[in-house]
Amino acid sequence: MAQEEQFPAAQSACDEYADLERQMSRQEVASDPNAMRRLGRRHAELSVIVAAYRRYREMAEDLEAAQEMADDDAEFAAEAKRLESRLPAAEEALRTALIPRDPDDARDTIMEIKAGTGGDEAALFAGDLLRMYTRYAEKRGWTVAVQSENGTELGGIKDIQIAIRAKGNPAPEDGVWASLKYEGGVHRVQRIPVTESQGRIQTSAAGVIVFPEADEDDDEIDIDPKDLKIDIFMSSGPGGQSVNTTYSAVRMTHIPTGVVVSMQDEKSQIQNRAAALRVLKSRLLAMKHEQEAAEAADMRHSQVRSLDRSERIRTYNFPENRIVDHRTNYKAYNLDQVLDGDLQAVVDSDIQADEAERLSRD
Repeated sequence: MAQEEQFPAAQSACDEYADLERQMSRQEVASDPNAMRRLGRRHAELSVIVAAYRRYREMAEDLEAAQEMADDDAEFAAEAKRLESRLPAAEEALRTALIPRDPDDARDTIMEIKAGTGGDEAALFAGDLLRMYTRYAEKRGWTVAVQSENGTELGGIKDIQIAIRAKGNPAPEDGVWASLKYEGGVHRVQRIPVTESQGRIQTSAAGVIVFPEADEDDDEIDIDPKDLKIDIFMSSGPGGQSVNTTYSAVRMTHIPTGVVVSMQDEKSQIQNRAAALRVLKSRLLAMKHEQEAAEAADMRHSQVRSLDRSERIRTYNFPENRIVDHRTNYKAYNLDQVLDGDLQAVVDSDIQADEAERLSRD
């Protein structure tokens, strides 16, 4: 059977890939950063399938040629056996590449960290999580931009919103969302607080919300200005004190859904409006995808977790230097390193569990 007939989806991916390359080579597209980013994201997504398909086709064609010559030449016979033993792995790699990915994997990510139960200790732990994600992003070559922040006098974080972005157009598996979508939920810490004089271990928590960042020109979400209520207020710092003398902070409410976004860390009211609108668009995009997945009865557990802070996903135990992910039963005794950004092994446990689930369904 011809490879085109056996894997029509792969051939379709190759055709779309070639069409995207033609579009991206046009001057009007190459000079439009938004268009290049959108097309580049799809190009990177398809490149995984195209590469796997090309490897499989090349190996299958080489095998066919070697088999034709095997009766007349011992070297070709040996080569045919070698290729025959390797072809199933190449075919499996192609089938895996063809399994539909989360379409948002290559997107950048908005993350919110909020102190939960535990008072000042919870706020300090929220600050620890912020540092962990910032250091992890640095190790991955991503950038982190603070969009809004409310701190405490002890140096903790009441709540903070950050944008984590990759450079260029990463392949889906290397995208920010592909790794950080599993971080949404309740993070619990067990340790002796700095405010505890009796040396007793206290349990407190912080909540993390993550959602993929929408592109500025993303036409999947259209926001009517009449549906927005915009309030202007003065930015505040630790303890609620004013940090500037101008009313540049923005609170944007989407009336139909009740979603509220506050932005205060940009230099001007105009910049804060633009940043708030982009975050609002990202929130509405995440809600739309969640609803579509639920209606299709195909809600991925990773996506549920990313939008549900009520689920306890991880425990950070300081006395034992132990970290536990409750979804995958991952456990390690290198908490100090994890909090310093060595988070990849924990993330990988979630990715592997998610992939195993997808493979079992497809």
